[in-house]
Amino acid sequence: MLSDRKKSAENGLPYKTRMSYLDSLENNLKNMESREEAGSHDRGEHRHRDSERAKSQASAANAERLRKGPYTAELLKQATRLSHAMRTKIHLAWLGTTLRLEARGRKLELRPMPNGIIAAFIENNVELRTAPVDLAGDPESLVREWLATLPPREEAPVDLE
Repeated sequence: MLSDRKKSAENGLPYKTRMSYLDSLENNLKNMESREEAGSHDRGEHRHRDSERAKSQASAANAERLRKGPYTAELLKQATRLSHAMRTKIHLAWLGTTLRLEARGRKLELRPMPNGIIAAFIENNVELRTAPVDLAGDPESLVREWLATLPPREEAPVDLE
């Protein structure tokens, strides 16, 4: 024991002592508190994941109808036809269960929800408004309503020299 003390004094390293009972108790309490805090955070995340999963399962039927139904095929056909007449390119994308149409910085998203499908009109990544979508209705009216919100097309300057 004495030789250990000499070594630590020679090396300049602190001598290891046993942890006292009170130090050990305090350390154990701190560990338990940090585990409880982490556990409460994990429980909150777990509840959030469960609610997201339940929402996803509830809207699964509508997502399937949106993805494979005749309404979507007709909507894409009308969007292509009407945008061609406007000389505008529409970018289409499926983001999970959401169908996004984008042109000139404006977006139209069709989102399946548990109680149906909603159309979200978005400009500059800000949702302006939403409207319910009737899958038995005419998709052309929805496309026309969205295309009417697009800003005018910028023409390239023509040099006549």
